[in-house]
Amino acid sequence: MRNQTMRSLISLWCKPLLIGCIALFGSTGLSAAEPRSFELPLWKDGAPGALGSEPKDIPLAMVRLPESGAPTAALVVCPGGGYGNLAMGHEGHEIAAWANELGMAAIICDYRHRNKGYGHPAPMQDAMRAVRLTRAMAKEWNIDPNRVGIMGFSAGGHLVSTVLTQFDLGDANSTDPILKQSSRPDFGVLCYPVILFGKPKSHKGSENNLLGKSPDPELLASLQNADRVTKETPPTFLFHTMEDTAVPPENSLEFYAAMVKAGVPGELHIYEKGRHGVGLGKAIPATGDWSNALQRWLASRGIVELTAPVSSGRKPATLEAKE
Repeated sequence: MRNQTMRSLISLWCKPLLIGCIALFGSTGLSAAEPRSFELPLWKDGAPGALGSEPKDIPLAMVRLPESGAPTAALVVCPGGGYGNLAMGHEGHEIAAWANELGMAAIICDYRHRNKGYGHPAPMQDAMRAVRLTRAMAKEWNIDPNRVGIMGFSAGGHLVSTVLTQFDLGDANSTDPILKQSSRPDFGVLCYPVILFGKPKSHKGSENNLLGKSPDPELLASLQNADRVTKETPPTFLFHTMEDTAVPPENSLEFYAAMVKAGVPGELHIYEKGRHGVGLGKAIPATGDWSNALQRWLASRGIVELTAPVSSGRKPATLEAKE
């Protein structure tokens, strides 16, 4: 039964990758047509620390590729949900559609969390894997491996801040071609992120789901990511609102202050209106401009071209279901 399950996973991996799987894992004998939107497991042979082989144990990359002649930038998207769920709609698929409209590939990271039975380090492992996978598949997915960023919302913002400050450059000696790739993003985007772990004005639900109610003090300190910002931290854009009472803006302020101290390039935008979890927030006057500010910042760094603002009002494409 286990061998049959693993064969199914390998088939699921290879079907949408096509030429990419031939390059990484050998010939599949599949046709050459690649869908524009598809999903695949992040780990071909099962995720580290997996509790089983059920769907909840298989973190996914939900890939959405734009039409483009030249290689595009790519954005790994980590939805929020307090490390207990994932807000896939307004912090996942809508963001992927927006990224595509800017000409970026989007890879939604369907990472493991508490309601699937997982705490730290599973979400971090999955998010870093998504960055590595994107680079490993750069040629096959028409992506520029030097323009791979990561974006997170709320608890997903904490996850992204972990990747931004605790990345590694890959293992050149690994037999896994994906682990050879760096997990350092070229840029980061933190949207109303949880940063103040173990401190006032943090989000205790996210802390409890990730680490348990009485975490080891050293483990807790290791995830206070503003304290881990260095000059090697990638350029980062932050967005927050003053009306956010669930995750107050002091969370973004602390991370940005650490960036300034370390000399990390970036921008911080705090808007007056908007509750926690606004997503693109297009219905909120002024606040809804944050994604346009992000577009301008990305253009200033050569990540995307500066075009007319996009709204991401269209419905996301339907992904191929995991078998």
